Amino acid sequence: MPVTFGDPTNYRIEILTFEVVGFHGTYHAIMGQPCYAKFMAILNYTYLKHKMLSLCGVITISTTFQRAYECEVKCCEHALAIIASEELTIIKEGTTKEAPNSKRLARSFESMEGIKEVLVDPSSFDRKVVCIGTTLSSK
Repeated sequence: MPVTFGDPTNYRIEILTFEVVGFHGTYHAIMGQPCYAKFMAILNYTYLKHKMLSLCGVITISTTFQRAYECEVKCCEHALAIIASEELTIIKEGTTKEAPNSKRLARSFESMEGIKEVLVDPSSFDRKVVCIGTTLSSK
């Protein structure tokens, strides 16, 4: 694919080969060392400058620290969204696919053996009790 850097007065075109990968990201393309070698480009991450030679002189591509920060924030948000969606998939796989029985009443309670009734407040006159299982394991 032909890639062009610069503007109409000072530009450079090179044919580059790209690999298409199947993941979502915040970048349209990630260029690596083979690209920079072909353009004979020099990157300066401190000043956010990208310089390369052309027939009419040096092409300088630059950005601002604010724009770099905004891109970094978007990249982090995207990564968090991916992690959240992967966790959601794991949670969905771990849950049962059974639908609850709609015929069973919400208030139906089957009593079990080994239950002891204890008064909530022995000094109260309403005599409210709590049922406690006596056959529970120590766990």
